[in-house]
Amino acid sequence: MAKEKTIYFCQSCGAESGKWMGQCPVCKEWNTMVEEVVSTKKTVRAKPGETKAKVTKLKDIKTEKEERISTEIRELDRVLGGGMVTGSMVLVGGDPGIGKSTLLLQVCRNLAEKNIDILYVSGEESLQQIKIRSERIGTFGESLSLLCETNLDVIEEIVRREAPKVVVIDSIQTMYNENVSSAPGSVSQVREATGHLLKMAKGLGITFFIIGHVTKEGVVAGPRVLEHMVDTVLYFEGDRHAAYRILRGVKNRFGSTNEIGVFEMRNSGLEEVENPSEFMLGGKPEGASGSVVACSMEGTRPILLEVQALVCRSNFGIPRRTAAGTDFNRVNLLMAVLEKRAGLQMGACDAYVNIAGGIKMNEPAIDLGIVLALVSSYKNRPVDEKTICFGEVGLSGEVRAVNMAEQRILEAKKLGFTTCILPEVSKGALKEVTGIQLIGVKNIKDAIDRAI
Repeated sequence: MAKEKTIYFCQSCGAESGKWMGQCPVCKEWNTMVEEVVSTKKTVRAKPGETKAKVTKLKDIKTEKEERISTEIRELDRVLGGGMVTGSMVLVGGDPGIGKSTLLLQVCRNLAEKNIDILYVSGEESLQQIKIRSERIGTFGESLSLLCETNLDVIEEIVRREAPKVVVIDSIQTMYNENVSSAPGSVSQVREATGHLLKMAKGLGITFFIIGHVTKEGVVAGPRVLEHMVDTVLYFEGDRHAAYRILRGVKNRFGSTNEIGVFEMRNSGLEEVENPSEFMLGGKPEGASGSVVACSMEGTRPILLEVQALVCRSNFGIPRRTAAGTDFNRVNLLMAVLEKRAGLQMGACDAYVNIAGGIKMNEPAIDLGIVLALVSSYKNRPVDEKTICFGEVGLSGEVRAVNMAEQRILEAKKLGFTTCILPEVSKGALKEVTGIQLIGVKNIKDAIDRAI
């Protein structure tokens, strides 16, 4: 009988240690070491000359055209880089109730209509529960099969026998390998289960979608190595009580990592939002101070969003600052720039900054929008409703150039904006654009004078 011993694993990076430590020696995270029991087995090493591995020259490797299968959901295809790649593994993470299982069930429905064989493996729901959820989405084709199982050996046997094109695992934290003695959901089980499924994906040419639970910090639960093993990592963001959801790609070996997909949660499932800028600006107040429209780029898609700010005198010794949808420290930095370079005394003021629509944006191009929104609220003077702005603000108060300026301007023009405030450097590099007035600014003083 194999001996058992206790090893401590880091839940963040997967590092191992023979004793518990408050701080992981590898990733330096605190309180991430967990105790697990593992069995020790003697490994049989190959004798010299017995190995069957061989080295292949790069020039001798023949490549085939990358085959992609459309999910028939344009927002998901955009984030995936054009569709699913055969033999790839996609990890979908998100908060409970955000819509991960609903999204993948809709993918299964679309693929079943194309007579593509799909196997949906659930470790959390019964067959009857999945059936009830599927009836809410619509009718399904006959090529979708369901399996309620958590044993990886049984799943592998059925996958090899049924030979589906796509397999959905819901969720990876419920799967277990009998050869690992720890409980399902532990660091060892998650790592072994992912490695087991990855070997099947590459060896059999099957596309795997695996759902992963997230921690309170918003990252996939389990070792960080899980995200390194898979080909694509997608995060489903948004408040579970709000209508809109953001699907963001944070890793993609077959496409861009900056693309996002926008969905709206309805009774019949998730509906695509083809024009995110339009719904981001829906309900924008007219003639109100502290409201400015800025433009951010997510991959190749320009998104117009409303930046709201509220600045008022503080009744406390330490002013209160709050940022929702953008970086809190960036807001403090921009307020310091305004006080130093524009002469606005904001040190004794409370400041609240919000990106309307529940979306998170950290691109430096929205700096100018935050600055103008803060000044507009501070002076109680509204910015023209048909004016849009973008640009990065430096510590000297200069407005620096941003990329893809022409795409941002064309998007603003399409939605009816008549004036665009942008960096002077970006304006000089533009081709002639008609139908919208372009105002180039070199620093925040010029921008404030032109806008307010």
